[in-house]
Amino acid sequence: MSDLFALRAPLPRRLRPFFAIAAPALVVLTWCVLSYGEITDETFLPKPHNVVKGLLQLILEKDLGLAVWTSTRRITFAFLLAAATAIPLGVAMGAFEPINRFFEPIMAPLRFMPISAFIPLLILWFGIDESQKIAFLYLGVFVFLLPVVVTAVRAVPQEYIDTAYTLGASKWQVIYTVLVPAAIPDIFDAFRVMNAIAWTYVILAEIVNPGVSLGYLINLAYTHSRPSWSFAGLIVVGGIGLLTDGLLRALNALLFRWRER
Repeated sequence: MSDLFALRAPLPRRLRPFFAIAAPALVVLTWCVLSYGEITDETFLPKPHNVVKGLLQLILEKDLGLAVWTSTRRITFAFLLAAATAIPLGVAMGAFEPINRFFEPIMAPLRFMPISAFIPLLILWFGIDESQKIAFLYLGVFVFLLPVVVTAVRAVPQEYIDTAYTLGASKWQVIYTVLVPAAIPDIFDAFRVMNAIAWTYVILAEIVNPGVSLGYLINLAYTHSRPSWSFAGLIVVGGIGLLTDGLLRALNALLFRWRER
């Protein structure tokens, strides 16, 4: 037992499936005991079979497939837009201190502001159509991705830079051939966190004029007092989040297989 809980020791392969399913199984078991044992009210914790029925109703009656596509499209576009702006700016801030000093007083406070507080302003600036939702998701990802990029660039060992200068590289060659390649793996690792943030914010983004989307279905469940729909919608969001996280992890392993374990 002491060897099992040794600090940072790898888990034996034969025990990995057990630990992987133990917590989910415990949650489902507790859920079944509380709901089927009538310990909690149906409006507070619906029974698992009612959640499955609610999921089927969302699929067959409420266009769940279209809702998933709409929300996924919004998140993907906002995510790519945030990456396309945060990475160049973060590299510049990490490489050049004057640029960092210029932007940091503006960017730093944004990380401590509740993103939901920007919804009225975004509605005022962009209206209630698609651009407002993209802008909200973009802002939510951008303010957290930018400091990660800056930190990743600054974490590149100075020895790499000095070696590149010794070999005759120019300032811009150091940026494109040393700083960026060395920082990209850490930045890509952060994409998994940014993906989770985007899926966390999508329900808020789709409060106003959502169209057929996951935010619309979850709000519909609230207005119609259908907790089984709410649970089903949350399970769908969590499942898609895990799926996209797995895809990013696999892509990370494929692109950066040269990294040390």
